[in-house]
Amino acid sequence: MSTGELLTIEPQELQFPFELKKQISCSMQLKNKTDSHVAFKVKTTNPKKYCVRPNTGIVLPHSTCDVVVTMQAQKEAPPDMQCKDKFLLQSAVASPGAAPKDITPELFNKESGNQVEECKLKVNYVAPPRPPSPVREGSEEGSSPRASISDNGTVNSIESNAAPRAFAESHEKSSEARALITKLTEEKNSAIQQTNKLHQELELLRRQGNKSGGGIPLIYVVLIGLLGLLLGYFLK
Repeated sequence: MSTGELLTIEPQELQFPFELKKQISCSMQLKNKTDSHVAFKVKTTNPKKYCVRPNTGIVLPHSTCDVVVTMQAQKEAPPDMQCKDKFLLQSAVASPGAAPKDITPELFNKESGNQVEECKLKVNYVAPPRPPSPVREGSEEGSSPRASISDNGTVNSIESNAAPRAFAESHEKSSEARALITKLTEEKNSAIQQTNKLHQELELLRRQGNKSGGGIPLIYVVLIGLLGLLLGYFLK
């Protein structure tokens, strides 16, 4: 902070978060601590590089005025990020009720007997603020947690959660397989029983046919065919 008799200037050093090919702005505040109207004018050693708004103006008694300094986009960085540019802020007492249009170069001429104050401002380049860290996949609300094995062998949440889930899925599939095997076994046993029953009935029919001395009945041939089909199906 620079404190003169007319204006208080804050800050006294203009700091720009330097980035290539990007306009960068910083501001300073002028505070009039007198009962008079104070005129100001901002000069720089590199006018093509900077834009000052406003570069001249009037600060009312016990009031403040913000001045914005914008550095044009730079194509290359200076060596060691050092800047030799400087600003000069001149202030002088203006007539009561003066407006910016009333400011003339003679107002800041000390040889004219005017009360003129000067403050030199340095320019400093600083590193731009770091962007926020990207959100890792899986950390958003509602998504499943992710994890890995740390160097000390600790298993993080993804594997500790995946293990019970995998076990449950495996147990469920195993139960379904056992139920299917049990069902097929019951069907096979039922078919064997039916086959044995048919075999007994065929044997009975064969004996009756031998006693009667006749040929093989048609039902006997049909039953033999069915028996062959059933045996072929379940013995595959």
